[in-house]
Amino acid sequence: MPAGRSSKIQQHLNYRMRVTLQDGRQFVGTFLAFDKHMNLVLGDCEEFRKIRQKSAKSGDKEEKRALGLVLLRGENLVSMTVEGPPPQNTRQRPAGHKPQQNLGAAKAAGRGMPPQPGLQGPVHGVGGPAPGMMAPRPGYGPPGFSGPPRMPMGMGPPGMRPRF
Repeated sequence: MPAGRSSKIQQHLNYRMRVTLQDGRQFVGTFLAFDKHMNLVLGDCEEFRKIRQKSAKSGDKEEKRALGLVLLRGENLVSMTVEGPPPQNTRQRPAGHKPQQNLGAAKAAGRGMPPQPGLQGPVHGVGGPAPGMMAPRPGYGPPGFSGPPRMPMGMGPPGMRPRF
């Protein structure tokens, strides 16, 4: 996407925008994001649509409904107009307040870091049978069962010549 077009739209991020769609609906909300297809994300969004009355005497009625967070497909957009500037920070910070660094930053767990106590799995001997209990033992099984059939010495599998 050309940098000029992208930067013009980026100037309006966080502004209150009115977006008109092809079907006549209008959405008013905070412009949060867009992509290369011109799909838009609006926050605190409201939808306005005009409903035609059956009788020609009365005018069109406008219906409003609150939607919240909305994703609009760029293929359906007709126009965007600014309704208002971005909101100002209304919260006053106390004197001497320092902004928190790395708030919400992800930290790696694993991938080369030394294991931390409590995250290594169960202690040896807890959570499963002993290794010797799972090994097959000779002589166990149904009566008359001595294991899989074996080939006599000197004979190979069917279709192969014997080695001499």
